[in-house]
Amino acid sequence: MSSAVAFPAVKPNSRSYEPGTYPSNTFESLDGTKTHLRYGNKRVNATLTLGFQNISDSDAALILANYENVNADWDYVTFNGGHATAGVTNASLLSYLKESGSSLKWRYLKPPKVTNVYPGISNVTCSFVACLDAP
Repeated sequence: MSSAVAFPAVKPNSRSYEPGTYPSNTFESLDGTKTHLRYGNKRVNATLTLGFQNISDSDAALILANYENVNADWDYVTFNGGHATAGVTNASLLSYLKESGSSLKWRYLKPPKVTNVYPGISNVTCSFVACLDAP
């Protein structure tokens, strides 16, 4: 059973969010008629990318440790501490970013990318995908 793992208390400099899509498929017949099948009423594959510029190597290590911790047991990430969503003042947008009103759970889409820019200073990019887990 997966469990929630809080994202570290590091504030991003940039944030990019896509709400995902509804599972569906469009079929086109030989005469051009299209039939659209929707397979569910819940969004899937929402994405969130967080960019951290000029953070300390110790903060970068916290993010890497979180990645290892989450993926070791197939857990999921939560952003309830407020650091990853700092600066978002609209409650509705904040709900989307946290996916708190949905059944989606944030997981790492790929490993965090760490770029060393100066001794002791790094840039980190984290990409997440929101998955709809089976009950």
